[in-house]
Amino acid sequence: MKKVALITGASRGIGRSIAVHLGQSGYQVVVNGTKQALINEVVDVILQAGGTAFGYCANVADPAAVTTMVDTVVAKYGCIDVLIHNAGNLHDQTCSRMTDEDWYSVLDVHLNGAFYCINRVLPHMQNHGGDILLMTSTAGLTGSIGQVNYSAAKAGTLGIVWTLAAELKRERIRVNAISPAALTDMTRPVIEHLKGKHASRNEPLPELWRVGEADDIARFVVELLAQQDDNLSGEIFGVNGSKVTKWQKPEPVLSENSIEAFFKVLHHQKGSK
Repeated sequence: MKKVALITGASRGIGRSIAVHLGQSGYQVVVNGTKQALINEVVDVILQAGGTAFGYCANVADPAAVTTMVDTVVAKYGCIDVLIHNAGNLHDQTCSRMTDEDWYSVLDVHLNGAFYCINRVLPHMQNHGGDILLMTSTAGLTGSIGQVNYSAAKAGTLGIVWTLAAELKRERIRVNAISPAALTDMTRPVIEHLKGKHASRNEPLPELWRVGEADDIARFVVELLAQQDDNLSGEIFGVNGSKVTKWQKPEPVLSENSIEAFFKVLHHQKGSK
C-alpha cells in the first residue's frame, strides 16, 4: 500500500519540490498551503505525472484548522506515514524594532505549527511507525542578525527533534530536521540583497549564501525516507545543492571545578585564538 505523506507549506518552493518528488516516488501526497490556487497547481502536476495527491488549504498556525486537516487526511487515506513541516514565513527586523506581531507571527508558523501538526498526527502514526521531518536553518544553529524571531523558532525546532527522537523511538517513528539552502521565493530577496551589498564592496558572496535549488532538497528527502534504519533519528542535515552536512548536537567544550578557574581558562583560550 502506498505511503501517505502530509507536507505543510507545499504550494511553492522547497515544499512544492518535495511534494512533486514524493508523488513521483509513489507516495500519496497531501499538499498543504494557504492559497488554494497554488495548491491546486501542485496537485495537478502530481496527478498529470501519474501520482496520487489532494490539496488542503489550512493555516498551520491555527490549531483547530490543523486538527480538521489531519482528520480529513485520515478519513481519506486511513493513516499518515510521513509528516513534513515545511511551512514558513519571515518578518525580519532588528530586535529593538521588532513588534510583538513580528515575533509571534513567525513563531506561530514555524514552531507552534510544528507542534500542532505533530501532536495531531501522532495518534495516526504510532501504531505503525513513520517519519517526521522538520525544516530548521543555520539561523537556528548559529544565529542570524536581524532574525531573532526566525532564529528562535528554528532553534526551538532542534529541541523538538532531539526530544521526540528519543520519546518516539519505541513507536519506530523517526524524527529528523533539514537545514536547507536553496533559492526560493522566501530566500531570493535576502540573497539578492546580499549579492548587491557585497558587490558594492567588491567582495565575493559568502559561500553560505551560494545556494542550490529546491529540487536538491527534495531529492535528499526522498533518499532519507528510503533509508531502512530505525536508528536514523534525531539528526540535523544541512543540504545545499549536492553537498550534505551532518550537524552535531551541542556538547560541553569547557568545564572547571571553580568559577575562578573557569574564567581563567576561558580568557586564556580566547587570548590564544
